[in-house]
Amino acid sequence: MERRTIGAAALDVGAVGLGCMPMSWAYSGSRQRGEESLRTVHRALDLGVTLLDTADMYGPFTNELLVGRVLKERRAEVFVSTKVGLLVGEQHIVANGRPGYVKRACDASLRRLQTDVIDLYQLHRADPEVPVEETWGAMAELVRAGKVRALGLCAVGVRARRRSGAGPYDATLRQLERVQQVFPVSAVQAELSLWSAEALDALVPWCAARGVGVLAAMPLGSGFLTGTLRPGEGFERDDLRARHPRFTAEMMAANQPIVAGLRRVARRHGEDVTAAQVALAWVLAQGGQVVPVPGAKQERWVLQNAAAAGLRLTGEDLAELAALPAARRSWD
Repeated sequence: MERRTIGAAALDVGAVGLGCMPMSWAYSGSRQRGEESLRTVHRALDLGVTLLDTADMYGPFTNELLVGRVLKERRAEVFVSTKVGLLVGEQHIVANGRPGYVKRACDASLRRLQTDVIDLYQLHRADPEVPVEETWGAMAELVRAGKVRALGLCAVGVRARRRSGAGPYDATLRQLERVQQVFPVSAVQAELSLWSAEALDALVPWCAARGVGVLAAMPLGSGFLTGTLRPGEGFERDDLRARHPRFTAEMMAANQPIVAGLRRVARRHGEDVTAAQVALAWVLAQGGQVVPVPGAKQERWVLQNAAAAGLRLTGEDLAELAALPAARRSWD
């Protein structure tokens, strides 16, 4: 698989990563099977995928435990990324960026992951009660202690900013400018896909100008861009998409032209090329520092996603995709 070097720390990863979150958090609990997930992660490594992305809040904790079972056997093959800063309660999620907590959380993640170092430690969300510089300073101390190799920041979501009229990632850019003064940012994780491309306006250029990598979260639109989800089909109650405005039957039907466009481009590249692979290839085409991190629970999807790294879209393909109608959302 093609390799990409991202960030000030020269992080070396495969062109497509694996988001491990769906294996134990947020999507269809009845389909979360530990042994199948383990086989999926091992298959991804066999295919040349190196970046495994998780977080302590996924589960909570169970996702890191799952990844740790793989790291115990194949640590040298893995670039492991995890996150800190969010605590999961019974009915709520809260931020905690206190320096003491960050250091304890890192030690706990290291134990669950069965490793002595985390390659990329990401701040999931800044704590509004703690100056972000203090949180970032504690994370920087972890680098100096040899427990972490590089630091990353997860971008703040864009929904509220769309309503306020501010730029979609203005808050994230302000955070980045602040923490960059404390310790170098190696990567930013943000949603980036053909139906959610706001990061291209200012966030991705900011990263490109500074040699900061971009981990493209939800590059398949939480499954929508694969073309395997049908409007009105519904989701399990514990699936976050069941309550997400983008996944109402009305909005899914309205956005079918985007899936149709992906399929048209896929057909030009061969019978075996899928809409999902075109969607990932589009993300890869947004810059050499961009690495899509699609989630997957099954080996067949990992196989398909990894193959997307070899798909080269033509100028005609990119122009056709650029001309597709913008995604509609129920809050527009």
